[in-house]
Amino acid sequence: MQSLSITSSAFKNSELIPKKYTGDGEDINPPINIKGIPDGTKSLVLIVDDPDAPMGTWIHWVMWNIQTRNRIDEDSAPGAQGRNSWDKNSYGGPDPPSGTHRYFFKVYALDTTLNLEKTATKNDVEKAMKEHILAKGELVGLYHR
Repeated sequence: MQSLSITSSAFKNSELIPKKYTGDGEDINPPINIKGIPDGTKSLVLIVDDPDAPMGTWIHWVMWNIQTRNRIDEDSAPGAQGRNSWDKNSYGGPDPPSGTHRYFFKVYALDTTLNLEKTATKNDVEKAMKEHILAKGELVGLYHR
């Protein structure tokens, strides 16, 4: 599997996510840059989750069928959005109850588009894309109050 390079102009890997992109700020998604998309890519998937949540991994954003592009702009949703842990079809920024949490922005390049309902969850998307991943990359952001 090939690797994607995932970066953001808002924060560097393993550094703090600015408040603007969190539940304490404007609660909008940060800009995401994607490099190394392989030939044959038909769509992208973006999953943002927090494995440090006290009750298990918290899903902040699930989006699929993103047209092949090198950037996801701030405060945008260029694909179909599934259910996050708040039971909403949108981005939900970091909102940890305590301590410093890690937020994984994972991007996948697929050789297909996915036929999923808007009620799809992270697990549904992961199952649907399992045999179609051409490349993967991730960016980790941190946040604490």
